[in-house]
Amino acid sequence: MTEIAFHFNATDKNHYVCRLLRKVWRMQQRVIVCVPDERLKELDAQLWTFEPTGFLPHCHRNDEPELLANSAIILTSDLSAVETLPHHQILVNLCDQVQNGYETFERVIEIVTQDEQDKLCSRQRWKHYSDRGYPIVKYDLAQSKAKSNE
Repeated sequence: MTEIAFHFNATDKNHYVCRLLRKVWRMQQRVIVCVPDERLKELDAQLWTFEPTGFLPHCHRNDEPELLANSAIILTSDLSAVETLPHHQILVNLCDQVQNGYETFERVIEIVTQDEQDKLCSRQRWKHYSDRGYPIVKYDLAQSKAKSNE
C-alpha cells in the first residue's frame, strides 16, 4: 500500500521542495514532482540555482524517453497516463488536488505551507487518502525547525 506523508508548516514550498529533492537525490531514490503549470518554470529555475556551487539534475515529463529513464527527478504538471512514467518510487505533490495514479507510487509526499488556502486544500487531500484507508504520516516542519534551533 502506498505510504502517504504530509509535511506541514513549510515557510516556502519551493525552497523546502528543493531541500527535500536534494535529500532524495543523494539517497539515490527516484521522484516525480507534480507541480501546477504556473509554478513549473519557477521550480525548474530554482533547481538550477538552489545551491551556489551545483544544481539538482532533473528533466521534464515531455523530454526524450531515454532522458526520462535516466533521470532521478522528473517535473510534470500532468500525471495523466501515469503508467508511461519510467519509475513510481516517490511522488511529491505540489498541486491543490490529489493526483490520479498516486496509488501506483510507493510513497506520496504532500507539502503544506502556513497559507490558509493551502491548508484547506491539504485537508481535502488528507480526507481523500484517509477515506480510502491509507495510513498517513505527519511531519510538522515548525516543530522540526524549533528542535534544530535549540
